[in-house]
Amino acid sequence: MNYKNFIAGAMAFALAACAAGCSDKKKSDDKSDSSATVETTTEELVPPTPVEATDPNAITFDDGRFDFASVKTDDKDCAKGELSVAELMGNKMLKFADDNTVPLEGKVQKIGINVTKLLGSAGAAKVRRIEFDMYAEATAEGLKRDDGEVVKAPGWIGGGGGTVTAQEKWYDFQDFSGGEYNFEASGAIHAEFKFLLADSGQCWTEEMEDANFLIMRWGVANESDMYIDNIVFYDEDDNSIPIVPASAAEDIKEKVEEKIGDIKEDIENKKEKLKAEYEKKVKEMEAAATDPKLREELKSEYEKLMEEVQNSEEYEKAAAEMEKFEAKLKQAISDTSDAEQKILDEIEKAKEQADKVNAEAQAAIEEASMQIEKVKDR
Repeated sequence: MNYKNFIAGAMAFALAACAAGCSDKKKSDDKSDSSATVETTTEELVPPTPVEATDPNAITFDDGRFDFASVKTDDKDCAKGELSVAELMGNKMLKFADDNTVPLEGKVQKIGINVTKLLGSAGAAKVRRIEFDMYAEATAEGLKRDDGEVVKAPGWIGGGGGTVTAQEKWYDFQDFSGGEYNFEASGAIHAEFKFLLADSGQCWTEEMEDANFLIMRWGVANESDMYIDNIVFYDEDDNSIPIVPASAAEDIKEKVEEKIGDIKEDIENKKEKLKAEYEKKVKEMEAAATDPKLREELKSEYEKLMEEVQNSEEYEKAAAEMEKFEAKLKQAISDTSDAEQKILDEIEKAKEQADKVNAEAQAAIEEASMQIEKVKDR
C-alpha cells in the first residue's frame, strides 16, 4: 500500500469535510438571523367574540322578548334612541341604537329594566345580585387612538347602575369598565350589581309595584350602540332566580280582564235599576202634587237618598282609581298564587269603590230634586 498517497488522500478529505462544515454553519447562522426578523413582526389581532350564557335562568334575548326594557330620557344628558333585539357577532342581544342627537361629551346611555315584569313581586323581593354582559359597537370612524390613527372602534367603555329601593331611596350599584380600540365591536364587559345594604332594607320587597333598575353607560368616546345580554338575578344563597313565563302572565291578565268585565256589567245593571226607581218616584210625586203631606214624605225620602249616595267628586276619584288599576293590570305578569291573590284582592277593592258611586244615579237624584222644586212652586 502506498501510505503517502493514503495519508495525502485522508488529509484532503478532512480538509474538504472541514470546509463543508464551516459552510453549513454559515448557512445555519444566516438562517437564524432571518428567523429573528420574522419573529419581530406584529402579531395578528384576534377579534372579540360574544360570551355564551351558562346559567339556565339567564335572559339571553334569544326569544326576541324585551317588553320589560325601556330607554330612559329623563335628563338632558340622556342619549336618545330605540331598543330592539338584534344580532351582534352572531348572538342575539338587547340593542340600544343611539340616534346620536345628543353630543358625545357628557352623554349617558340609559336602559331601564322592569324586574317585576320578569320575576313577579315575590321574585323581585329575593334579588340580592344582578349580573349581565354589556357590549359596544362603533357606528362611526371617530375614535383617535394614542398612535394618532382614527378608527371605527368604541374605545373606553364604562358605566354603572342604580335603583329605587323599598325605602324609596336611590341606591347606586358598582361601576364597570372595559374597552376596544381595534375593532368595531367590543367583547363582553361583565357587570355585577349587588345590594350590599340589603340587611338594612336597601333592596326590593313584595309590596313594591314596580321594582326596576337602570343600566347606564357614560364616557362615550365615539358614536356607538350599546348591547346587553345574559342578565341573571341571584338570591341571598347565590341561586339564580327563574323568570316568570310570559304565558302565565297572559293567563292572569285574561282572568283579571274577565273579572273587570263582570264588575262593569254589574255596575251598569245597578245604574239602570236606580234610574228606573227614580223615574218611578218622580212620576209618583207629580201624581201626588195635590197632597201636601205625601209630597213632604216623598221629599224627605229623596233627601235621605241623596245623603246616602256619594257625590260627584268621590265618583271621579273612584273612576280615577279604576283607571289606574286597569293600567296596572296590563303590566301584571306573575303566575304565583300569592301574586294572583293580590291582584284579585285589588279587584275586590276596586269593585267596592265602584259599587259606592254612580254618576247616573247622582244625575237622576238631581233631576228628581228639580222636580221637587217644580212641585213646590206650583
